[in-house]
Amino acid sequence: MSMSNEIVPVRCSIVRGGTSKAIFLMNNQLPADPKAREKMILAIFGSPSLRQLDGLGGADITTSKVAIIGPPTRPDADIDYTFGQVSMDVPFVDFGGNCGNISSGVAPFAIHHGLVNAVEPETTVRIHMTNTDNILVAKVQVKDGEPCVDGDCEIGGVPGTASPIEMDWSDVRGSATGKLLPTGNAQDEIEMDGKKFSVSIVDAGNICVYVKASDFGLTGYETPAQINGDKELSARLEHLRALACQKIGLVERWEDARLVTPYQPFLVLVAPPADYDTYTGQHVAKADTDIVVRCSVMLSIVKAFPGTGTCCTGNAARIKGSLVYEMLSPESRAKEVLSIGHPTGTIQVTSIVEDDSGQLPKMKKVSFIRTARVLMDGTTYVRKSVL
Repeated sequence: MSMSNEIVPVRCSIVRGGTSKAIFLMNNQLPADPKAREKMILAIFGSPSLRQLDGLGGADITTSKVAIIGPPTRPDADIDYTFGQVSMDVPFVDFGGNCGNISSGVAPFAIHHGLVNAVEPETTVRIHMTNTDNILVAKVQVKDGEPCVDGDCEIGGVPGTASPIEMDWSDVRGSATGKLLPTGNAQDEIEMDGKKFSVSIVDAGNICVYVKASDFGLTGYETPAQINGDKELSARLEHLRALACQKIGLVERWEDARLVTPYQPFLVLVAPPADYDTYTGQHVAKADTDIVVRCSVMLSIVKAFPGTGTCCTGNAARIKGSLVYEMLSPESRAKEVLSIGHPTGTIQVTSIVEDDSGQLPKMKKVSFIRTARVLMDGTTYVRKSVL
């Protein structure tokens, strides 16, 4: 096939990881210069544009994600992985954090492309997350040299069932700030508009700013559309997140947080469990939930709970005095597996303490189960003029 001088072909894959989708790119397909690399990624996605019509982006923050894969640069890793959240409204790719859902697609992708040797019946892949220089351990079921697709694992927000992938995040604490508790406190007060809000700021996987939904006059069971549709409420939520950014030194002025660090920290509204329907907000039987969350990512409440938010919540649940710990019932605190309710279902996190005699608990394991699969391998075409 003849190739026009006006376009650049780029090999890529589309991969569903958990409740998100991403464009997966090999590192050698992208320019080495960071600015040129960002321009190419934006062009591949069709950003900035809320519809992303002239690119591969799915016009949703859960599908406007990029994963860059390369050979390991750490001796204890099998693969390098860099995550980027691609903005839809400004020309910006945020490489400041991780995505737990997309991370679940890295090991199947690596096995599928022969970057990691397939070992049956289970292949363990050690993933170097370059954004934070941590190791994530993924265990993938393998058959006939390929990652398994079919299975009986069901996750909230994804139709049907698939093969389970265990993601162990035990190494990921203090990845962005160097400390599990960036302020040194299980709870802090942030004053906003003349009112004091109690928050817990925890750094594990991504930084999460936890605040009670009731402090904003919410039950915690509202749908994303209900919260996002209230522009005044959305502005207040982002204001609090921005003040937390300033408090832990991510920005000097809180007003800059929206542009400088829109992806992390996540703002997580927490509420006690109740019998509710995740789609309508109506109260029905839901006895297996330990805590309910609504999470703001890229300035908008998302339809599911991010994997890195799940990892962070698994840690926060074991920090005595944190809002998450206090929200849990004594029965829930005694569990090793916690169930977190979100707008489209629940996600379970295994959170096992090895030693809680010190100021902060020493974790033996923090993991959760996702499903993932490679949806497409192919070539996308980028216009040279936009580069």
